[in-house]
Parts: sequence; C-alpha cells; structure tokens
Amino acid sequence: MRATSSSPGESIGASLEQEARRLLAAADASSLPLGLLGGMGIHLLLGERLDPHFRREIGDLDFITTRRAGPAVETLLATHGWQPARRFNAVNGARRLLFEEPAGARRVDVFVGHFEMCHRLPLLERLQDRGEILPAAELALTKLQIVALNAKDRGDLYALLLACELSDRDRASSGNPAIDVRRITALTGTDWGLHHTLELNLARLRDGLTETALQPASRELLQERIAALGGALEQAPKSRAWRLRARVGERRRWFEEPEEIAR
Repeated sequence: MRATSSSPGESIGASLEQEARRLLAAADASSLPLGLLGGMGIHLLLGERLDPHFRREIGDLDFITTRRAGPAVETLLATHGWQPARRFNAVNGARRLLFEEPAGARRVDVFVGHFEMCHRLPLLERLQDRGEILPAAELALTKLQIVALNAKDRGDLYALLLACELSDRDRASSGNPAIDVRRITALTGTDWGLHHTLELNLARLRDGLTETALQPASRELLQERIAALGGALEQAPKSRAWRLRARVGERRRWFEEPEEIAR
C-alpha cells in the first residue's frame, strides 16, 4: 500500500498518522525503501476497517529499511525534523536507527537490514524501492513473534484478524487487505522456534477473547480465524531442521530477549 503525496521540509505534525504518511511519501519521492510497521502500520493499513474497540493512542513510529539505504533514510528523517540519537546510531546504525522529536516525547525507530526482536523476520523480501505500509501478513508476524505478548499487541492482532480474511495473497477478492497465510507458514515451516511462539500466542488470543467487549458475532469470527491460522501452521510442511529442533522443544530457549532501549 503506497503512501499519499506530501511535500518535504514540513515540520513534524501534531498528528502522528499524518507524520507517518508524510515520511512514507518523502521516501517514495526519493525512491527509498522504507516500510511502515507497528501499531501505526496496522492503523493505516486497515483504515475504516479498524474496529473501534481496538483503536488506541500510538506514540511512536516503526519502520524498516535496507542496509544500503540506511544512511539516506537517516538523512531523510533528519531533514524532516526528527533528531537522530547520534550516540545510539553511531554504534548500532548497521542494524537500527533511533530518532526523537526535538520538542516532544514521540520517537521513530528504524530497523535496518532485518527485523530482529524475539525472532528474526525477513520483512525486506516484500519491501519495494519506495515508502509503503507492509502487508497484513508481515504486520501480523511482527506482533505474533512477541513472546511476552501484552494487551496492546493482542488488541492489534485482534484488529488485524477481525478486518482481514485469511488468504493465499495480500488482497481479498473484495480488494481489502488479507493475511497471506502461505507467507506465514513458509517461515514457520522452517523455524520451529517461530512456529512455537506463534502457536503459544494464538492460544493466548483464543483464551483472551472473553475479555474483549466485542459482540458475539465478532468473537466467533475471531475464534474461527485464530483456529484456521493455527490449523494452517500445524498442517504446513516442515523442514528437516524444524523436526530436529522440535525434538529439543522448550528444553532450550527458542527465542531471543529483545533489546530494551531507554527513552
């Protein structure tokens, strides 16, 4: 999904949604690969299809770019008013860049080369040479890979699963965003650790449905899609490495502890 146009050189806007669109448009105009993810990525991808129960205040923007484009993206964000965290970027710029709002508390976080939190995800495989919102499957994966899933992340996943059909492509026949299940199972079928984390989180999502304020029909739809995604994970072909790692199971840690970055 491409961003709408915007002129560079504007100051940081009061609306973080408008700011996300402005930065994506600037990257698009410069032919820089910059993918929006996180809560704002989900918010903009779903648009009016975002259920009001899961609307929330978003305080940061999360992007991903290539290593080659990292320096140009750093320059672009600085030009558009975001202050680089120079010490952090000097040490970690090959994998991550941070920017802060000079007169506020908001932040921009840019993953460089790979998305690495609890699990490493090859999100760049689906990123074009422009500013864009990542597809629903990738947005879902960035949330489902979180081992310590919190209420905010559960809400984002419920929003995605409620608004997006499960499909074998990024768009449903209606033209609305869809979750490409084949994309997810292609990754989990070769990585037992990622598969296991998704399996645990789908169970958490299922168990947490009773805590939502949704109507019964919406809960039932979510339950069906959670079950369908879990079934697809189970039925997908598994690599030899996956089967060997599955024998070890939880006796060895299967995830990484994500780095805590001080605000």
